[in-house]
Amino acid sequence: MADKLRFNPEEYEIKTFEAGNVRVTCRAFEGVEYCAKPVNGIQKLNIYTPADYFEGGAINGYTLGTAPIFMPNTVGGYMQGPAMVPGIDRFNGQVNSALRALEHGYVVACAGIRGRNTGMKSDEFFVGGNAGAEDASELGELVGRAPALAVDMKAAIRYLRHNAGVIPGDAERIVTNGTSAGGALSAITGATGNHPDYRPYLEAIGAAEERDDIFAASCYCPIHNLENADAAYEWLFCGEDEYHRMKFVQTDRGVQRVADVGRMSDKQVALSKELKALFPAYLNGLNLKDEQGNPLTLDDAGEGSFKECVREAVIASAQRELDTLWAEKLRGLFVEGANVDRQAYLTIGDGRVVGLDWDGFVHAITRMKSTPAFDDLKLLSPECEEFGDGAVFARHFTEFAQRHTEVPAELADDQLVKLLNPVRYIGKADAAPHWRIRHGAYDRDTALAIPVILATMLKNHGIDVDFRLPWGLPHSGDYDLDELFAWIDGLCR
Repeated sequence: MADKLRFNPEEYEIKTFEAGNVRVTCRAFEGVEYCAKPVNGIQKLNIYTPADYFEGGAINGYTLGTAPIFMPNTVGGYMQGPAMVPGIDRFNGQVNSALRALEHGYVVACAGIRGRNTGMKSDEFFVGGNAGAEDASELGELVGRAPALAVDMKAAIRYLRHNAGVIPGDAERIVTNGTSAGGALSAITGATGNHPDYRPYLEAIGAAEERDDIFAASCYCPIHNLENADAAYEWLFCGEDEYHRMKFVQTDRGVQRVADVGRMSDKQVALSKELKALFPAYLNGLNLKDEQGNPLTLDDAGEGSFKECVREAVIASAQRELDTLWAEKLRGLFVEGANVDRQAYLTIGDGRVVGLDWDGFVHAITRMKSTPAFDDLKLLSPECEEFGDGAVFARHFTEFAQRHTEVPAELADDQLVKLLNPVRYIGKADAAPHWRIRHGAYDRDTALAIPVILATMLKNHGIDVDFRLPWGLPHSGDYDLDELFAWIDGLCR
């Protein structure tokens, strides 16, 4: 029987991609099916290789067979992510990571990934909870809910391995990259290599029988550990009852983003206290340790060595900014008013950040989400949709939200929730040996505790982690590609 997953190296186009001051000519292998039984047209792979490699050339010390394979995804909000094409990033307006990586000499493999909106009949259902726990069949054939995004990325990696030596690049030097839910996808991929929990889902779409572990994971502000994210959020923001966010509204000039400032209800304030009280037990159960081997814990009030660990990470971020004023170079991403030398909550002496008023810092960065931040009591969050399916549009994924729900609701099976939580697989699967995690110090989309937990757990298992909270940055990614590529080069060259 013919191998449906055999790559044809002759099916390509010569394309030149140009954006900003970057211009690269490459062989483009586009629309390659990476699984034998796809359920949606988005499950295709674009592979780009610098044309110079096919003439025996080298770029930055790499050749056709030695170049790392860079795998960026476009997933955001747990919606589907079409396979990236080299060009302009639709979020920051800069040259995107695919084109920059090609210029740098990497082979770029961009997989189309299913998401919570895959198969929907109409864009009007893209924002959460329209159907609640009612029959969702009228929305379309929903084929991208959990754990589809992880399954698709694994299938694409297996395809690359299945064709190692035929597809350009080094299949043992695969590096994933993503932002927000895409950062979570990169983290899930990095943490769950070859774990049997995903096997039935991979078999269902006809994935290749190959390994799916990777060499390195680059994760920008990963929205992950969802079942504990609400408690972590209130550990940080409890007592801050005013929220500051942006929302989309229809105006006579079309849909526009406007500031939305509000105050939580008395019920939400009470729930915030309840959720905060749940976090210490979860955190202490992880048995985290600092780099000296000391336990990182919290008492019932949420105080302790773990809080000091997060506080020190923020101080280190402020110190780096004070030393370099790096964030001022970030093309408008820097939060207005976050200048490190003008913050009343920081104590600075002789060029050193020597103190941080924690409550002042939390008040300054502001709460973004009301309580609960992720498992919405009306099933209106993207994350609730992620755990729905063709029969039930959205589900709760925490017992807390199910207990306090304001609409008829089902609770997602814990095994399904586990499949999207990289933290629950660390030490139990073939994890990537190298990680780079970036989460802006002013990012309020999830609590600072969440990336700190991920980085600390990885380090505790002897895994190489480069972790920072870049100063003054909100929820964002791909803002330091030169530094990212230097990190990859340090591992691969």
